[in-house]
Amino acid sequence: MSYDAIIAQLKSLANPHNVEGMARFGIASANTLGISLPVLREIARAHKKDHALALQLWDSGIHEARILATIIDDPQQVTPEQMEAWAADFDSWDVVDQACSNLFEKTPYADQKIRAWHARDEEFVKRAAFSLIAYVAVHHKKASNEAMEAYYPFIKGAATDPRNFVKKAVNWALRQIGKRNRALNASALTLAREIAALDSKPAHWIAADAIKELTSEKTLSRLND
Repeated sequence: MSYDAIIAQLKSLANPHNVEGMARFGIASANTLGISLPVLREIARAHKKDHALALQLWDSGIHEARILATIIDDPQQVTPEQMEAWAADFDSWDVVDQACSNLFEKTPYADQKIRAWHARDEEFVKRAAFSLIAYVAVHHKKASNEAMEAYYPFIKGAATDPRNFVKKAVNWALRQIGKRNRALNASALTLAREIAALDSKPAHWIAADAIKELTSEKTLSRLND
């Protein structure tokens, strides 16, 4: 299916009622069609690793076309320059997280972009750094504890950011690292307690939520398995 045909298909599936519902969850409504992720994944099945098509879809500016682009692109053909260009276009937390989970964490440049983006001022670029940390913590099974703990200064440094989409991603990154194994659970809890001592409401929320999950019976029992 050609680019034009895919765009026509997406537009035919537009659901304004869904757009209204998405907006209530903080998802950008500009250039948004209201198509569900399962439908997008079904469309993507015939276009896996089509890098050229992914670039076209992203450049359309359509919310769902950009998510589709993150699903079908080939991580091995993605460049750091492409990641920077796409990050500059981020305008909604769900596109950030889909780009990080579907594509960016699978490239050779995930760590490089975490280090480049964690201190950036733009809300969604900064969120991308911590979304990437969370996905790396879950999926990069061979990453060492030391590699994970290297992200702790970034987490602590961003813990006072009051912006909701940053704050939640920082918390998410901390929790995912702390759920990898017993040693990281202990060090993540130490970090959470350091964050709790900061004179900052966002930091207090991040720390309290992380401590609650990382000391929960559910988390600890999983680490015992």
